[in-house]
Amino acid sequence: MAKSNKLKIFNDPIYGFIRIPNTLIFDLIADPYFQRLRRISQMGMSYMVYPGAHHTRFHHALGSMHLMQKAIQVLQFKGVEITQAEEEGLLCAILLHDIGHGPFSHAMEHSIVEGVSHEHISLLFMQELDKKFEGKLKVALEIFKGAYPKKFLNQLVSSQLDMDRLDYLKRDSFYTGVAEGNTNAERLITMLNVIEGNLVVEEKGIYSVEKFIMARRFMYWQVYLHKTGVVAEQLLIGILKRARTLLKNGTPLECSSPLLFFLTNKIDVDNFNTEKLHLFSKLDDVDIVSAIKRWQDSSDFVLSELCKMVINRKLLHIKIKNKPISIEKREKYFNYFKEKHGLTNEETKYFVFSGKLSNKAYDKEKQHINILKKNGKINDVVKESDHLNLNTLSETVTKYYMCFPKEGV
Repeated sequence: MAKSNKLKIFNDPIYGFIRIPNTLIFDLIADPYFQRLRRISQMGMSYMVYPGAHHTRFHHALGSMHLMQKAIQVLQFKGVEITQAEEEGLLCAILLHDIGHGPFSHAMEHSIVEGVSHEHISLLFMQELDKKFEGKLKVALEIFKGAYPKKFLNQLVSSQLDMDRLDYLKRDSFYTGVAEGNTNAERLITMLNVIEGNLVVEEKGIYSVEKFIMARRFMYWQVYLHKTGVVAEQLLIGILKRARTLLKNGTPLECSSPLLFFLTNKIDVDNFNTEKLHLFSKLDDVDIVSAIKRWQDSSDFVLSELCKMVINRKLLHIKIKNKPISIEKREKYFNYFKEKHGLTNEETKYFVFSGKLSNKAYDKEKQHINILKKNGKINDVVKESDHLNLNTLSETVTKYYMCFPKEGV
């Protein structure tokens, strides 16, 4: 039997050719756990707003790995010691950093399993793959968990200026067409260095860092927290919640067997074992879309209407304000819809509800983005920047929303 060439390349619309550096990376990409990411959308329901936003977690993982290769080359050129084992560990860690995402990514993170983050599931997947690959992911696991002695290795994978963020901002900007989110990832990577074991950005890269933080702000309010995307995600969460309630009450619903398992069982951190992980790996966007298409014809008014709204993009109306929306205003829409359709309070909550959105472009209380000055001093980017808005961008911005049917009052 002929041996396959494992040193292949991918043609990426953002970076051009992405090279697979070694056979371990090739085999990880070829694994069914990783191939599943081809069927997990990167941006959840954002395609409802931006028709081009159909790229997947698979795209993003490869892009992040490509940027990590660039960062390793830059740091090694500057005399930073990164051993071959550490290099391989970094590439494996960034490649697998999002492998734990469920269907539609963040949109349903706590709808399939309760209180289990995608980071935790990613770690479980990595541990299983480590067994499968006979301990070859040991360094990658330590880096991913932040347990490796060299701090900067973890910072390249998970920090406020990591390869994950550099890729998703550039990639999501490209696929949505929102030019304000585009960042010069290559320029930022060229400016990276390591001082006293921590990742820093050389002073001449400060304007690129400012642009990066501003791009994050633009992308969150224009894309990730866009009001139409928020409504679509809330409807998706509502659909699964309603399906779970109906199944609990004995109403039969057709869907894939893995989805049915998670809807009829309470799965949390305590009982999320290897068997559940394998079942979780069989879930992707296809399961959810297929179920929603079937449930449009449900005899249950709530489930049927929610599914039709998502499939036909006839979404709820949404109002976003800087202050909490009054209870009186919400009750007006609530009571009207309840009486018109003869629903209970619990059923009406699926169609009239309120919530809040929060965003902080830069968290100066957490791990900083440090600037290395020409005189050797290191300062947080907020202190070094002459950008008047940068300090403001480190404050949490909260907005309040209310969703209700468009049929009026």
